[in-house]
Amino acid sequence: MKTEELINAITEMREEDSLAIAQQLLDEGASPLEVLEACRVAMEVIGKRFETGDCFIPELILAGEMLSQISAVIKPRLQQEAQQAKHGKVIIGTVEGDIHDIAKDIVAFMLDVNGFEVTDLGVDVPPAKFVEAAQQSGAKVVGLSGFLTLAYDPMKATVEALKAAGLGDVRVMIGGGQIDNQIRDYTGADAYGKDAMAAVALAKQWYGV
Repeated sequence: MKTEELINAITEMREEDSLAIAQQLLDEGASPLEVLEACRVAMEVIGKRFETGDCFIPELILAGEMLSQISAVIKPRLQQEAQQAKHGKVIIGTVEGDIHDIAKDIVAFMLDVNGFEVTDLGVDVPPAKFVEAAQQSGAKVVGLSGFLTLAYDPMKATVEALKAAGLGDVRVMIGGGQIDNQIRDYTGADAYGKDAMAAVALAKQWYGV
């Protein structure tokens, strides 16, 4: 069985099949990261369909439910391999004006199983909420997620708000469907992560793990 079957099941909204295929892949020796990557690819396809009007909010919600179910199967397997001591705190959220949570959820999940204490602020998060969370938690890393192009300005505003609040030592990573290093330059963020493992690598680097 190949991961393409899982991608097809998710993009075709076959909920029961997607969970069964993910379970079978794991039982046949596929790595949890391979299965997660297939989920990410599928969610990217669904996200692009949403942007072009080929699917709608109910499909996004169903896709999120499928991801949650698959994650519940994968997480125990990843935790067996992960160190239990927490390396540091990370704040993550989808920026104001954007309600996409699929990619954010994968990143939060991977940070968690790799030993970080994650505060997930959810979606449509205003800059002030990121500032408040960073101040209260003492986190030195903030992750900003956004899928749509409208996320660029809220990301920029959040970076500026953190600096204005005296949190210039907090490192900011950004990621999402339309994000790249050019957008990192525009927003003033410290780094762009192309996927969940890049986010984990950045957090480890910044915390000196």
